[in-house]
Amino acid sequence: MKTILIANQKGGCGKTNTAITLASALAAKNYRVALADADNQKSSLQWLKQRPEQSPTIQSLDWRNDKSIGDAPKNLEYLIIDAPGALSGEHAEHLISESHAIIIPIQPSFFDIDSTRRFLKHLQEIKRVRKGKVELHLLANRVKSNSASSQNIQEFFSKIEQQPVAWISERSAYGQLAMQGLSVFDKHQKLYQTIQKQWQPLLNAIIDDPTAWF
Repeated sequence: MKTILIANQKGGCGKTNTAITLASALAAKNYRVALADADNQKSSLQWLKQRPEQSPTIQSLDWRNDKSIGDAPKNLEYLIIDAPGALSGEHAEHLISESHAIIIPIQPSFFDIDSTRRFLKHLQEIKRVRKGKVELHLLANRVKSNSASSQNIQEFFSKIEQQPVAWISERSAYGQLAMQGLSVFDKHQKLYQTIQKQWQPLLNAIIDDPTAWF
């Protein structure tokens, strides 16, 4: 089983949307996948409750309590963890100890960039990350093309010498579908296929699957 943690200490950066999108992408490819919610806001758990029965199956795990972290079915192929915003201390190390990769969504705003800079520094203080046992992937999220904020976030990536694995545009479809317990990977129309392709570089980075996704 490969465990993928979605984390950033900045709230509102799109962690839950990233988590549910990845989980539904994996489910659509018939992988055995679970979504673990470690955030007290329990947004992922609420999304799963809304998910239609006929949709590809995503198992639900409640990891809000420290004692439940690590408790997962043995037959899973992928586990996606929606981390809490205030990820620090022993709680952070506990979640990271369960993870093979960390995806860090970041929006193109000064506050997100500043918070992410500090979060990346904090991660490097964790032994498992420092030793390279956990993959770190930045995800440029809710990006508006040709905006000044987009230029600022590009300058940030250049400064830290790490480019994002994918650029995800801001779309109203994410919120509209989430209200129904769905994501863009639950739809097959051309519009959604265009959106899905933005996630392909991230899927390629974390999933060892050479077959066509779309």
